[in-house]
Amino acid sequence: MRKILLFLSIIIVGFIFIIRLFYLQVYQSQEHNLFEDNAIRKVYDYPKRGFVYDRNGELLVANQPSYDVMFIPREVKSLDTLEFCSLLNINKDQFIEIYNKAYRYSPWLPSVFIPHLSKEDYAVLQEKMRKFEGFYIQKRSLRLYQTNIGANVLGDLGEVNNAIIEKVPYYKMGDLIGKQGVEASYEDILRGVKGIKFIQKDRFNRDIGPYKNGIYDTLPQPGNDITITIDAKLQEYGELLMRNKRGGIIAIEPSTGEILAMISAPSYNPNLLVGRNRSKNYSKMHYDTISKPLYDRGLLAQYPPGSPFKVLNALVGLQEKVVTTNDRFSCRMGYYLGSRRLTGCHSHSSPLSMNDGIAQSCNSYFANVYRRIIDKYNDPAEGMNVWSNHVKSFGLGNYLGYDLKIGSKGRIPDGAFYDKWYGKGRWVSTYNISNAIGQGEVEATPIQLANMVAAIGNRGYFYTPHIIKHIEGESIDKNYTTAKHTTIDKENFEPVVHGMFDVYNKGTAAALRVPEIEICGKTGTAENFIKINGVKTQLTDHSIFVAFAPKDNPKIAIAVFVENGYWGSRFAGKIASLMIEKYIKGYITRTDLEDWILTHSLEDEYEKPYSGHAFGINKETTLQVIPLDESLRSKKEPDLKQ
Repeated sequence: MRKILLFLSIIIVGFIFIIRLFYLQVYQSQEHNLFEDNAIRKVYDYPKRGFVYDRNGELLVANQPSYDVMFIPREVKSLDTLEFCSLLNINKDQFIEIYNKAYRYSPWLPSVFIPHLSKEDYAVLQEKMRKFEGFYIQKRSLRLYQTNIGANVLGDLGEVNNAIIEKVPYYKMGDLIGKQGVEASYEDILRGVKGIKFIQKDRFNRDIGPYKNGIYDTLPQPGNDITITIDAKLQEYGELLMRNKRGGIIAIEPSTGEILAMISAPSYNPNLLVGRNRSKNYSKMHYDTISKPLYDRGLLAQYPPGSPFKVLNALVGLQEKVVTTNDRFSCRMGYYLGSRRLTGCHSHSSPLSMNDGIAQSCNSYFANVYRRIIDKYNDPAEGMNVWSNHVKSFGLGNYLGYDLKIGSKGRIPDGAFYDKWYGKGRWVSTYNISNAIGQGEVEATPIQLANMVAAIGNRGYFYTPHIIKHIEGESIDKNYTTAKHTTIDKENFEPVVHGMFDVYNKGTAAALRVPEIEICGKTGTAENFIKINGVKTQLTDHSIFVAFAPKDNPKIAIAVFVENGYWGSRFAGKIASLMIEKYIKGYITRTDLEDWILTHSLEDEYEKPYSGHAFGINKETTLQVIPLDESLRSKKEPDLKQ
């Protein structure tokens, strides 16, 4: 019996060994073994990242050679740290910090010790690398921006962190990834695929040549080039006009949804975020919480849209058949409920029809239209829902779905919003009458307003705004070539378009006309409140302007926000007219407008919150944006200037 048990035991053990060997040699992949084998060094060959061109074929982003000092912590031997640190321009404390961080990540895996050596530094170091065991130099490419503009559009590259590595195993410590702009949005297309070489080491940890003559080595696959929709010359001109100002400009081609310009001011040179100084430059801009150069105001900043929003209320009023183009409303320097003035207004003729209401930007006219829309229904919450759905069909109040990584929803309230705030059945249309003129609880981003005016120019439809025009070897997402229709019938757009045309002919932008171009626009002003040491303080109003041109079959739609810019035609209107002329004609005839914009700065306005003569405070004063809900019950008289 014992002999049988012994025999069976030998058979079972042998069978287990056979199964294990079979698993190791057949089921376990050779690639896994290579990556786990400490006797084989893995050297990555980084691909050429795809180039970026503007819509006219101008090269915006290329590549330049760079060299990283790499090391494997467990393989580092005794070395002259003073000599090594002097070659890399670091001190001993930095050496220890970098080494310990990499060791904690993995003592066996390669880590970047010093990234982005220049060609000159590489030449000096290369001659002495043999003295520093465990260290080696790895070549890769860095971005070379062929332009000083469009930093918020193009984005930048940064080193991956542990969270990214865990989520996407393709990336290893020290790899670069797109952080912002098109570099982030189209990372998978631009980056290409890394190649790899497996180097056999002997028992003394010395390289002895390619593993199995390199049969498992792979070549890098270069990234695909892309063409973006931006017009580099228009982008450059817009950034010039916004110098010494803060705000955002978005220009869109209405017939395609292609973004022609995307300006955020203040901006920065994209080359500042390349190379060894990237971290220092990024930190400096990141902690600039006043001018916020890294904050993309065109996509993220939520402003009250002001008077440009009135044209939507005109469209909704026509669609809901609560107003006709001939209905006239009087204005006594504002809209009154009995003897109480709910909104102020500026001086103009009265009474007004829709055309003059738009051209003269009459607050009283649109307060009447808004009330008719909401009061058409027995329940004001139902009226608000109808109004809200119409407005949201223009892309407001939600993410537009564009191909950039960042954005804000904006806000278009509905019945539930006010039921929650005031209580169900405890409010009426006069409680939120400021929505009629783009104040109150309504908020929008510049790209949303540019899309809104593009839809008006198209008489009822728009294409999702997007930054990609062409991808080498691929087609773009069908979402960007499929028209989205608003809830407003086409015939209701013509009177509103004509009213916007008369804004330039006889209205609030009459002084901004451009010869030989029929522009339809709308001026606007948005109130600007912040908290200073807990006290609600009103600063200079924001200047807003939206427009499209030409009047029929428009080629460009634009929204301009200039923070603290006084009123619509003062800064934003001039900039919009110049941008339109620059794009359509290619040159400027309104040099008077251009000279004025280029010689007028708003830097003094931005200093006011910190100047003692303005508010009796110093630069240590606490600034705070007023919480949104706090403004709901405030008694305002907005939009007094147009």
